[in-house]
Amino acid sequence: MKLFHSINDFQSTKKTILTLGTFDGVHIGHKKILERITQNTENGKYESLVLTFFPHPRMVLQEKSEIRLLNTISEKIELLEATGIENLIVHPFNESFSRLTAEEFVHTILVDKFQIQKIIIGHDHRFGRNRTANIDDLIAFGTAYGFEVEQISAEEIQDVSVSSTKIRKALNEGNMALANEYLGYDYFLNGAVVKGKQLGRTIGFPTANIHIEEDYKLIPKIGVYVVKAIVNNEVVYGMMNIGFNPTVNGDRQTIEVHLFDFDKDIYGQNIRVSLLRYIREEQKFGSVDALKAQLQQDQNEALAFINLL
Repeated sequence: MKLFHSINDFQSTKKTILTLGTFDGVHIGHKKILERITQNTENGKYESLVLTFFPHPRMVLQEKSEIRLLNTISEKIELLEATGIENLIVHPFNESFSRLTAEEFVHTILVDKFQIQKIIIGHDHRFGRNRTANIDDLIAFGTAYGFEVEQISAEEIQDVSVSSTKIRKALNEGNMALANEYLGYDYFLNGAVVKGKQLGRTIGFPTANIHIEEDYKLIPKIGVYVVKAIVNNEVVYGMMNIGFNPTVNGDRQTIEVHLFDFDKDIYGQNIRVSLLRYIREEQKFGSVDALKAQLQQDQNEALAFINLL
């Protein structure tokens, strides 16, 4: 896949079949569109192209937006590359770009820059200044400028309207089964292992503290999870706590992973942790011994779940 960091950097000798959007999560609805793009370019006559944006438009246009995203930009690039798309443009989104009218966008970008042959979009796509243009407008532009428009209906996406918003809601509720079903993969966190207070080691449950650099990444509901980690290309299962460690008077939110049957020094390394199941909410225990007993119960529940995979 060729990666471009601006619309102006893109050049092609072929006409393009393209789609565009924020693609947060690169979920099963997005993949339906991306599969159709690659199917339409299999004969090599046209090039496949995805246009996405960073920062997310809501981060730019809403002054106090607290939106958290399902993917960091590097994660999104990785997920899009795995779909087989030939060209990806990650264009900087700013207020100037947002002021383009729908026709200016179609004429100066889709037609002039991308030599568009066909655009394939989702059932609810809107575009142009203030997102005022819809599918009917796009079809009209296609007729005027000579390109095809194909819309993927909600019915084609497993009879349900999948959206990044619904996935965020599921994650904020700890509903991993629904979130992962809509994503088409297990939701994951990428981060560096940093030193914590190392209290877990003293009670037989050493943890790797994960630091996620991108503050816009959505951290799911506080609580305990069953997880699968990738460490040095090795799959290791475990359990993870997202929270404040109230039993030991923690004062900030942490992400701590206890990996089963694993005792290697991984400080400073980056690991990927996929969330498989929500076990319970975080709670404050009356003693460290009570916390240890609960952690043993959590581990038993996690292992029982893992054994069913």
